[in-house]
Amino acid sequence: MEHFSIIWEYLLPFVVVLTVLVFVHELGHYWVARRCGVRIEVFSIGFGPELFGWTDSKGTRWKISAIPLGGYVKMFGEGEILDEDGTTRALTRAERAVSFKHKGLGQRAAVVFAGPAANFLFTFLVFAFFFSIYGQPFTPAEISSVDAESAAARAGIQAGDLITEVDGNKIERFEEIPRIVQMNPGKTMEIVVMRDGAEQVLVATPTTKEIDDGSGGKVTIGLLGVRREGVSVREHNPASAAWAAVFETWNLSVATLKYVGEMIMRTRSTEGLGGPIKIAQMSGTVWKSGIEPLVILMAQLSISLGLINLFPIPMLDGGHLLFYGIEAIRGRPLSERAQEFGFRIGLVLVFSLMLFVVINDIVNLPVWNT
Repeated sequence: MEHFSIIWEYLLPFVVVLTVLVFVHELGHYWVARRCGVRIEVFSIGFGPELFGWTDSKGTRWKISAIPLGGYVKMFGEGEILDEDGTTRALTRAERAVSFKHKGLGQRAAVVFAGPAANFLFTFLVFAFFFSIYGQPFTPAEISSVDAESAAARAGIQAGDLITEVDGNKIERFEEIPRIVQMNPGKTMEIVVMRDGAEQVLVATPTTKEIDDGSGGKVTIGLLGVRREGVSVREHNPASAAWAAVFETWNLSVATLKYVGEMIMRTRSTEGLGGPIKIAQMSGTVWKSGIEPLVILMAQLSISLGLINLFPIPMLDGGHLLFYGIEAIRGRPLSERAQEFGFRIGLVLVFSLMLFVVINDIVNLPVWNT
């Protein structure tokens, strides 16, 4: 019974979340490839042995595979073409017309970029939908109260101040303040406020606090100690909801890149970096809250998936785009040997990252913190 509970509470939500994100990503590759006239041989959710699938009228095999940790779109012409006896043969004119390898540089780059682009588009559509249906939390950044002995109090922030800028980021609504501050525990930052019609520049150092990250682990955040009483819903029509969704997607992307950059520069702990175990824990926790929070989580994770795939690492979409950029500059592609060497390096890097996040997940499991 306990094992069934774990499957229902964590494994099933994890598979659902990952399946949606992978499908969105691979659908981007698939859709643009088809628009470019590339024949698609396989569209797979997961790796390894096929569990079930079907073949459509275009000859594409759609399938669900046994290992639900990713997926792929296999395009005709990506590898060698073999005869029945196993020897390599040249492509016919008709085959070259539908071969990915024989498409122009711009078309190949578009197909590769389409995967991450689909992840960004998915996030935008989710935000636009929810903003148009439920509105967007939007509270003026005027401070109602300041906690005693807080970072804000020490900086001289007062009730009635209107915060207009935090650490170089323009502030339009109160909800943006904790998002920025929480990402910068212990970091001294400039805070610009409007007081009695005059602009003042104050300096604050957010205090640090460990909180539950929603998956049973701990994460350190920054606290400023300001409050705003009452929360407003800004209502949107479809056009304004779309515009707000653009900014929300952009801000989430920038915040994610900044977070990763700080970990690379070792100015931020890697404890918050999660792999499949942490995603499963988060999915299980949010799953209990309902479909809306789960879809929002998917949108947030979709941004991370899109950005990670754009990193210039061979094996990832960004690595392919890097090779295409070199090809554009040189006027010809890198040699097969150079590309193979690059992909081997990429494989090591990707495998090392996966191993690191899995170990990080295990180390930060709640069982070790009890």
